[in-house]
Amino acid sequence: MSESRGVVVTGAAGALGRAVVSHFESRGDRVAVLDYSDEIIITAFPRPSPNRLLVACDLTERNACRVAVNKVREAWGNIDVLCNVAGGFIMGEAVHQTSDETWNALFDLNTRSIIHMASEVVPLMQKQGGGKIVNVSAKAALSGLSNMGAYLASKAAVMRLTESMSQELRHSAINVNCILPGIIDTPRNRADMPDADHDKWVPPSDLAEVIGFLASDAARAVHGASIPVEGLS
Repeated sequence: MSESRGVVVTGAAGALGRAVVSHFESRGDRVAVLDYSDEIIITAFPRPSPNRLLVACDLTERNACRVAVNKVREAWGNIDVLCNVAGGFIMGEAVHQTSDETWNALFDLNTRSIIHMASEVVPLMQKQGGGKIVNVSAKAALSGLSNMGAYLASKAAVMRLTESMSQELRHSAINVNCILPGIIDTPRNRADMPDADHDKWVPPSDLAEVIGFLASDAARAVHGASIPVEGLS
């Protein structure tokens, strides 16, 4: 890989996504910032940067992912790291009451987005001779919880996709791993849980450090891992 790598971050306008972008930019990498709309991206990244490419992309649409990846290729020619940070959370329905809308929305955001991006990026990495892919699952997905069945199923699927991709791609020098965050210390979570002990939650910057490690050469021997990052929660 070149010293300045080409990095793609999906869900980049969110709290974790912004921290991941900041992590790679601070190390001199070129970062493609992907999120749902230009408005969301510009709000999150109002100041331009020569090493940052802003790309609006609906990750649930395969062709939109193809167009987005082609823009990155045209700009940089290589994609060395793919961070699939984008995802969604919906809570409130028991399994037997789960609507098709809830199920489809969660699997579109949490799993289909990974498949769509992988379908475009993996062939590039294979031609380049290697790469790093880091997915984001959830610590809660290690077991079932009431009224979270669809969400937890979609995040558990991220772990199985990670393991399967790792088996398929490790001999192409492509490392595929994922992290399992606990509760992330974001403004939204603080507003939703004002009485919680926020000091026990994981700051997005700490999660970004773990993602950065998995995307580094230091993790070249790590394949198919699901790493809990839960702080003290």
